[in-house]
Amino acid sequence: FPGPFTDVVTTNLKLRNPSDRKVCFKVKTTAPRRYCVRPNSGIIDPGSSVVVSVMLQPFDYDPNEKSKHKFMVQTTYAPPNISDMEAVWKEAKPDELMDSKLRCVFEMPNENDKLNDIDASKPAPVLNTSKQDGPMPKPHSVSLNDTETRKLMEECKRLQAEIMKLTDENRHLRDEGLRLRKVAHSDKSGSPTALALRDNGSNSLPSLLVVIAAIFIGFFLGKFIL
Repeated sequence: FPGPFTDVVTTNLKLRNPSDRKVCFKVKTTAPRRYCVRPNSGIIDPGSSVVVSVMLQPFDYDPNEKSKHKFMVQTTYAPPNISDMEAVWKEAKPDELMDSKLRCVFEMPNENDKLNDIDASKPAPVLNTSKQDGPMPKPHSVSLNDTETRKLMEECKRLQAEIMKLTDENRHLRDEGLRLRKVAHSDKSGSPTALALRDNGSNSLPSLLVVIAAIFIGFFLGKFIL
């Protein structure tokens, strides 16, 4: 019986009579409340066969629990005149009966089988050949993006070089400003030339810092764009 067992599972049992006489059969089970058997008894003509439907009722399947359910197909030659089937089985001698025992096996589908069932249930994709001759996407769109990225990287490297250059110039101007301040302090006469040099050195420093800040902002913006 294949799972899952959330609904009725039906398995067919085919019985064939290979003899030249009529045969009576009866199907028994160790779990009569769990199964419905149709037909559960009858007569098979010589050389004929009959299909018996065994229906397993829904239940909570436990993979760790081994199945102990069994079926037994009991047969005997039919008497010449059959009026009562129950009387046939009651009057039959043990040596006139033949028993065939069957063990029930429960099988749960694995994950691969579930995936295959899902794929099989999906409709097959329909290809619209009329649209295949239409315009194809441009293959150079990726190369354009690569070119833009390369340009941005080169621009970033150039900005980094300018920042390093301006940092050196700023360091040089700062040293020059310190030197001029020392000259201004040492010049007790307060000459206009010393004062002018000091003002020029102090005024150039803030403007240079503004330029460096603007370059840093451009650098970080370019980094976020990348």
